[in-house]
Amino acid sequence: MEPITFELMLNNVPYWVKAVPFTFNSEARYRVSYNNGPEYIFAWDTGVEQFVAIGDESSTIPDDMEEAVAARLLQITTEGKRGPQEA
Repeated sequence: MEPITFELMLNNVPYWVKAVPFTFNSEARYRVSYNNGPEYIFAWDTGVEQFVAIGDESSTIPDDMEEAVAARLLQITTEGKRGPQEA
């Protein structure tokens, strides 16, 4: 699937974000990187009803970045602009 790109401004610092949608076990997930850095996997967490970073590297993403990316992924997914379709 095609990457989704967007910009975020956090603490007056611009970030360029790339998210690549994919499905895993019929769930929408995204491979996300910002400013050409490491890749993080974001998956939907039904407990908190938002996207969250998962996996070994998830502890290294700053909280404000994770929250901002999660909010944008939710917006993209619910608006149906992009993202994997559940089977």
